Amino acid sequence: MTPALLVLAITVLVAAFIQGSTGMGFALIAVPVFSLVEPGLVPVVVLFLMLPLNAYVAVRERSAIDWHGVRWITLGRFFGTFAGLWILTVVSGRGLALFIGISTVAAALVALAAPKFTPGKGMLNVVGLITGVTETSTGIGGPPLALAYQHSPGPVLRSTVAVCFLVGEVISLIALGIGGAITPAMLQATGTLLVPLLAGGWASRYVHHRLDGPMVRIFVLAFAVVSGLAVCLRVL
Repeated sequence: MTPALLVLAITVLVAAFIQGSTGMGFALIAVPVFSLVEPGLVPVVVLFLMLPLNAYVAVRERSAIDWHGVRWITLGRFFGTFAGLWILTVVSGRGLALFIGISTVAAALVALAAPKFTPGKGMLNVVGLITGVTETSTGIGGPPLALAYQHSPGPVLRSTVAVCFLVGEVISLIALGIGGAITPAMLQATGTLLVPLLAGGWASRYVHHRLDGPMVRIFVLAFAVVSGLAVCLRVL
């Protein structure tokens, strides 16, 4: 295993553990590191890796899923996917890396500063739209969803966000596949990183029921700010 692949494997392991434990954080942790080490794997490999992880989390806490929210977010998510594809076609590799860093920091800061609220269907539509744009173009879709569900109980946040991710990732990957953005090298990298992904997700089952509160949200989003700034500094 090359040093770069080892770094990615450790990152995926940690990110899967955090996502499985808190309901968010995989892309926020993984995408900035991937952008620094192997930028060509973003966003396709991140999206592929999140499929089994989110399926596991959704099944594990399926009784807490907010299906009303899933429907409205998915509607907006569908239309946002096309805007994300457009960004991929017009933005250069350096520009995309900078976009990843700025969007990560901005979304995390908004989520950290937002007051407590209960999202309505209009806001859920907008959240889905933004998620579609950012996840399809960068692999990061968690902050808008975290913003919408940040004040919900832990099981509701984890399970609902997992289902929204799962549906959205399928939509994005289909669109990316049609656009010719998926290569054999990306599929090979996904297969190599599946083991640390599954290990991290499986380990989260021992702690997820103990994590429910604002400190988890603040920790993940604060990490997003730091990692996003690291990407921006590297590009600049």
